[in-house]
Amino acid sequence: MANTYTQLYVQLVIVVKFRVALIKPEIESALYKYIIGIVQANGHKMIIINGMPDHLHLLIGLNPVQSISVLMQKVKASSSKWINEQGFLKARFEWQAGYGAFSYAQSELNNVIRYIENQKAHHSKKTFHHEYTGLLKQYDVDYQEEYLFKKVE
Repeated sequence: MANTYTQLYVQLVIVVKFRVALIKPEIESALYKYIIGIVQANGHKMIIINGMPDHLHLLIGLNPVQSISVLMQKVKASSSKWINEQGFLKARFEWQAGYGAFSYAQSELNNVIRYIENQKAHHSKKTFHHEYTGLLKQYDVDYQEEYLFKKVE
């Protein structure tokens, strides 16, 4: 579009179904590359992707011609299908329904990038539940505890 200029940064959080730790180190790099390809093919800019065996954080420059919900549907559907077709896992891979999306100003990007880069160190001190509810509270998002990403006990 002529004369349309945007600068939209969004951190996205997606979770393996029931928070099962299926994103093993041996598939992590290939999965990240695959998801980067999906994001870029949909016209968005991937800034950083990282996570843990049970969840991922993506920081993207959002192209407003596509909604976040459509992008997330494509990322989750395509990547889970790809993981299953590759035969990486004995179990069937699925993403949990839903996602988190949090927006940032450009001045905040360095802090968000460091936060995402350091996920493994960060989670040695803080659980995913504590991290995620902290983000929801920080951004004043109303939520109901029973609908948060649950871990299979």
